[in-house]
Amino acid sequence: MKYRYTLLLLAGLLMTTGAAAKHKPTRNAKADMAQVVKNYIDSLALLRQQLDSMQRVNQQLRQESGDGRYLRLFAPTTFYHSGAQKALSLAPKTGDDVTDAIDAALLSLYMRRPDLVKNDESHLQAVGGLRNDVNEEVIQQVELVEKVAPVPEVPAEEAPVAVVVQKPNFWKFKFDGSLQFLQNFVSDNWHKGGESNYSAVASTVFELNYNDKERVLFDNKLEMKLGFQTSRSDTVHKFKPNNDLLRYTGKLGIQAHKRWYYTLQVLAYTQFSRGLKANDKKVYSDFMSPFDLNVGVGMEYKVEALNKRLTGSLNFLPLDYNYRYVGRLALATSYGLKEGEHTLRDFGSQVTVDLEWKIADQLKWKTRLYGFTSYKRALVEWENLFTLQVSKYISANLFVYPRFDDSGKRDDDMGYFQFQEYSSLGIAYTF
Repeated sequence: MKYRYTLLLLAGLLMTTGAAAKHKPTRNAKADMAQVVKNYIDSLALLRQQLDSMQRVNQQLRQESGDGRYLRLFAPTTFYHSGAQKALSLAPKTGDDVTDAIDAALLSLYMRRPDLVKNDESHLQAVGGLRNDVNEEVIQQVELVEKVAPVPEVPAEEAPVAVVVQKPNFWKFKFDGSLQFLQNFVSDNWHKGGESNYSAVASTVFELNYNDKERVLFDNKLEMKLGFQTSRSDTVHKFKPNNDLLRYTGKLGIQAHKRWYYTLQVLAYTQFSRGLKANDKKVYSDFMSPFDLNVGVGMEYKVEALNKRLTGSLNFLPLDYNYRYVGRLALATSYGLKEGEHTLRDFGSQVTVDLEWKIADQLKWKTRLYGFTSYKRALVEWENLFTLQVSKYISANLFVYPRFDDSGKRDDDMGYFQFQEYSSLGIAYTF
């Protein structure tokens, strides 16, 4: 801006000088040059005065903008009491010209445009939004020093740097627990028959998995499920287990290519309590009767599809060793063992499909398909659990479990096929 004014003044002087030269062609060249120099010096002095005046005005505006007395002019239009009090007072002046001028301007605004006033001083004081010192001049206390102390220069290689290195945690823990209840009432004269019964199922799943994000996976899963039911027609047993499982699955994987892993899997499972039937004292199963242990080597594929809504694994073990133990000798033949023996050992192949599909935000499907064959006997289990999350802690479950096992006795109606199903509503918690 400074240079712009200077160039304009210089151009004006030159034009004036040129015009004067046309009218007085006989003037001496030295006199003309001296006049130009004088005019130029005078113009610089005038420009300096103008710039100093502008600087003083800007400095005054900056000082006034920080003055709290001007706040009321720029804040939302509010009715302040001081203007009206001064207008009605016998001595309206306060001795502060700025405050009096502001009060007069606001009072004029109140009289001319009352529609713009949306608030008043009493309301501001009630809500605590009005400061009592707005009418006082704000004076900044600035301490000047002659010289600023120099900042010592420290070489970058010598400057102390606080570096915190945290060891990554490759372990992840997961817990999933539920307690489900089922109540069914049937009157004695119900036209389709049936009987009333009550049942409850408790289920917990613990997972502790290791993943170093490079090559090694180590998954551990412990599943525990136990349910009981009672019915009036059963005069022998007050409670009978209707769902019983204790199973551990451990997998150690070394990455082969992307989602493929060389896998060593250990699978062990049994049950908690005795298996019973209504009005029958015979024990059909028990803890460690049977107990199965599978150790297999093969390949595993990690599934991640449908925008990560479908996750799980496909495990193929062409070489699998199976060990079965039956503690109750009376049950040996029911589980493929020879009479009077406790153990059965055989080799075969195994396939396990373990998937979880989040169909919707409130609906989830977990499925596990397990198949083992020793080329003499075959075992196929397909567990399906549909979970509807009613609220944060309330869920409804539908469990469907078909099973094929030709190592036991053949049933006249179902053959080697078995089937279990239940639905329930209860409490669920996951972290």
